[in-house]
Amino acid sequence: MSDQVWPWPAGAATGIGSLPGTDIAEAQRVVLGELPALPHLPELPARGPGADLIGRTGGLLVELPVELYAARWRIAPRPGKDLRRARDLMERDLDQLAEQAEEYAGPLKIQAAGPLTLAASVELPIGGRMLRDPGAVRDLAGSLAEGLRGHVEAVTRRVPRASVLLQLDEPALPAVLAGRIPTESGLGTYRAMDQADARSLLSAVIAAAGVPTVVHCCAADVPVDLIRTAGAVGVALDLSLVTELDPLGEAIDAGLGLLAGAAPTIPPTGPGRSGAAGTRPPSTGRAPTSAQVADRVRTLWDRLGFPRSRLAEQVVVTPACGLAGATPADARAVLTACRDAGRRLFEE
Repeated sequence: MSDQVWPWPAGAATGIGSLPGTDIAEAQRVVLGELPALPHLPELPARGPGADLIGRTGGLLVELPVELYAARWRIAPRPGKDLRRARDLMERDLDQLAEQAEEYAGPLKIQAAGPLTLAASVELPIGGRMLRDPGAVRDLAGSLAEGLRGHVEAVTRRVPRASVLLQLDEPALPAVLAGRIPTESGLGTYRAMDQADARSLLSAVIAAAGVPTVVHCCAADVPVDLIRTAGAVGVALDLSLVTELDPLGEAIDAGLGLLAGAAPTIPPTGPGRSGAAGTRPPSTGRAPTSAQVADRVRTLWDRLGFPRSRLAEQVVVTPACGLAGATPADARAVLTACRDAGRRLFEE
């Protein structure tokens, strides 16, 4: 892989997406200060509906308006106040990004829900998840693809010297493939999606976005080969949930980058930041040191059997998942530990 060109510098670290609080200006200052090699556009779900992963991504959809109904997102007959709020929050975030990162030159990561997690989360107007209707899922993926293309263009206009890296959050992907998404009654589950269909949907969205894309899944049983063959340049996962080394090793050997979730979130969040299943080890209640984080990454890499010379180039250090549940001080400490761990790995 020596001739591989990664869309991030060697020794980089980044965040998964969510941070605590409601002040987007402060969140962006923290990200730009703590993660100078690969900053990301922060998400602040504490701001309420429309700032959450599903509502935020729903605001990007083209000709598929969404609304809140009984605290769940569903397809709406026409645009309304919930959609306006989601779009206003995103516009505010991008304006703030333009102000603070105007001179930034380098990779910049943005995040959105992927098509499978969106289909497992958003409801049809008549009830039930979109996942129940294959035609609706295809329409949703097409709408998302077009919306993400426009979103990438909007970010590029505001930060013209940056190169956009897209992260698709797919915490529900393993459950969609295994037929574990519950119906609204809770008495049954939706039919498992064929791997080829899931790959096709994911691939279409990645191709339409037109920028290097990583897929994030903070659940167990991440289908890394599906993600690689769908066209992603990298996979982001929680190292504490990796149990099968062979599939990950084969994907990395075939050229997949790794965003290694090596710093536990504080406090532990149990489910992924939009409801993915997964059990994490208990938190110690304090941020790990950069040495501890670097050691977790190094240990996995050595177990996979790859030469250390490739590690800092192919791997980006990240928190295990989003940091919305942490205090602001703890979230900053975790990002600092990730940044310094990336530097340690680069300097070895």
